[in-house]
Amino acid sequence: MIRVFIVDDHTLIRDGLRTLLAADPLFEVVGEAGNGQQLLDQLPTVPTDVVLLDLNMPVLDGLATTHRLREEYPDLRILLLSMLTHERTIGEALAAGAHGYVLKNADKYEVVAALQGVAAGKRFLCSEIGLGLLEKVLLQVPTAPGPAPGLSLTHREREILLLVADGLTNQEIADQLFTSRRTVESHRQSLLEKTGARNTPALVKYAMEWGLLQP
Repeated sequence: MIRVFIVDDHTLIRDGLRTLLAADPLFEVVGEAGNGQQLLDQLPTVPTDVVLLDLNMPVLDGLATTHRLREEYPDLRILLLSMLTHERTIGEALAAGAHGYVLKNADKYEVVAALQGVAAGKRFLCSEIGLGLLEKVLLQVPTAPGPAPGLSLTHREREILLLVADGLTNQEIADQLFTSRRTVESHRQSLLEKTGARNTPALVKYAMEWGLLQP
């Protein structure tokens, strides 16, 4: 059974999602919250597999909540729910660490499929967003890749950049590369300084534009 925590500031939407999932024996709704902070307050005592998370909420929105969840609950799966179809918004959500993105006008079968896929360790984008956007945002293959002017990255910095783009936390990167979290943080800061990026989404966007995400 997949344990789902629903987070949306609209009671009507939470009620609809709860009713939908209650009709499927594969799911158990273990909690509800009206914003990200309420979710974080409850999570320590509520075992959860997937958080179904609204993007636009008061107090703590979906993007900020995703950042917190990836740092504090790295094994938790995150499926974002939104009406926004802008490429930049979707890219920022995935760069923050979300494992899936579903539009609020998706039908019930797609919501169920998204939850199942994300719970199984896969990434998911709803069909309306389209395969073309999926390839552009997730596969990150630029149409005309080339070296960023004046940029020189070490082999370790390139390794860390790839893992950052995959949504891994500093601790997860450290574990995978058999190094310390402090070392990863140092390399990550170096990447920000070399690229001029102000934050992780901007760093991933820069890497996409200059074809730096090729293994």
